[in-house]
Amino acid sequence: MSVELIEQHRSFGGQHNKYRHFSQVLQCDMTFSLYLPSNESQKPIPLIWWLSGLTCTDDNFSHKSGFQRLADHYQTAVIMPDTSPRGEQVANDEGYDLGQGAGFYVNATQEPWAKNYQMYTYIVEELPAIAKTLIPNFSGEESIMGHSMGGHGALVIGMKNPSRYKAISAFSPILHPSKSPWGIKAFTAYLGENQSDWKSWDAAELIKDGNVPPLLIMQGSADNFYPLQLEETDFLANARQANQEVQYKKLEGYDHSYYFIATFLEEHFAFHMNHFQ
Repeated sequence: MSVELIEQHRSFGGQHNKYRHFSQVLQCDMTFSLYLPSNESQKPIPLIWWLSGLTCTDDNFSHKSGFQRLADHYQTAVIMPDTSPRGEQVANDEGYDLGQGAGFYVNATQEPWAKNYQMYTYIVEELPAIAKTLIPNFSGEESIMGHSMGGHGALVIGMKNPSRYKAISAFSPILHPSKSPWGIKAFTAYLGENQSDWKSWDAAELIKDGNVPPLLIMQGSADNFYPLQLEETDFLANARQANQEVQYKKLEGYDHSYYFIATFLEEHFAFHMNHFQ
């Protein structure tokens, strides 16, 4: 598979690279970013996935979070996919919360979305195969985190593949999309009106099975999307019933922005690194 390097930036001793490739799964050109730590000792390094939220690309986390300092400090690679398929031939919607920029990390089954909107398979299968060829001394260990819609994606992908990801964390995630206006709109379009088909893409349902990777979730109390879009009650109740431990932290005065993410990102990195060997 042809992968084109389109940007390269030295940052905190490591290398921040941006790539373009044609996705066979999504049937369009895609970009992603990958940070490689300095790794002067040439030790095996793990990989952390970052999934972004509605309207974002791989650039938001790259430009706003300051994660590169932490990634080099902890000597871990970090990969940032885009949030949806892109292009003139890809189905779209006038709303910011559906279509391009709003893939919701599911595999769509409904037209006109099914042709391109296979983000779950892209994240779990196609992009990892590419990433592994670009990470020298990759240890094979992975974990996953994200924000808002990307927090939903990190939780769903991590819980559907518990033996693969060592840990899951999220900022302001959509924890029960089947009851969230954002989730209801997206799931109806991508998956159809039969709500039983939504359960396998809903973190509040998946947590019922228990036996998932360690979880850390942070939510700001001043988030303007909370609680309407980001209600935690059902998710945490289902976790308790399944005897699944979840670190859920409500942070007073913080909003939905990257100011919140940048403030607590080091705690998330430490959490993930503690679960790598």
